[in-house]
Amino acid sequence: MNIFLRELRAHYKGLIGWSIGMIFLVVVGTAKYSALSSNGQTPTKLLDVLPKPFLAVLGFQGLDINTIVGYFGALYLYIVLMATIHAAMIGAEVISKEERDRTSEFLYPKPATRANIITQKLLAALANVLILNIITLTSSILIVAAFAHNYSNTPAIMALIGGLLFMQLLFLALGAALAGLFKNPKLPSTVATSILLGTYIIWVVIDLNSNLNLLKYITPFEYFDASAIIKAGHLDPFYMILSAVIFVVLITTTYVSFNRRDLKV
Repeated sequence: MNIFLRELRAHYKGLIGWSIGMIFLVVVGTAKYSALSSNGQTPTKLLDVLPKPFLAVLGFQGLDINTIVGYFGALYLYIVLMATIHAAMIGAEVISKEERDRTSEFLYPKPATRANIITQKLLAALANVLILNIITLTSSILIVAAFAHNYSNTPAIMALIGGLLFMQLLFLALGAALAGLFKNPKLPSTVATSILLGTYIIWVVIDLNSNLNLLKYITPFEYFDASAIIKAGHLDPFYMILSAVIFVVLITTTYVSFNRRDLKV
């Protein structure tokens, strides 16, 4: 438990910064919709002149951005990118930081197994991810309701942020697994964020070319696509189960690989 609390203390300032950034993103994004609407403009008119590839990159494909929930669905892409980068980085950092800071010899000789230490570190990372998700959910519901003057969009927002949580957990586990595999403590967070951006690019390519639809199973951005979630009103159970399986595989990889290798001191 001391390790868990130590990791929470080590990351609380960063969590505050990410939380403020997330709230700012939601406020500014939603205010932009309100400003367009109050001026008698519709967001669609502003996008009519943009090419389809550009719309796909921006996350506007398949969304009715003339409605506030559709506009939030487009904003959701940027919320996802921000939250998953945070998750991937903290997943990698909590596992590799001792080797990076040359403090392995002080922590791991203590009367605690590596598995126990990793568990406490992962729980601290999970707490950070959950707190950021709850702050995102709460701020999104309140801010959208404030601009829409009602809470009718709350179920759709809850479904979207539920998808966000699954993606956060996937990239948290990815960062941790890479930290367990790589001996160089500087590589895991870089590789994890590179994979994240790679899966985003694959998602955009799929959106532009339906012939590449088979690639959808390798990108979580397709699992929890905003337009599909808003249309269905809930998350796809198949992708939820697939995400859970991938999460378990990655976390298992973290334990197995980290326990097997020599630590850098």
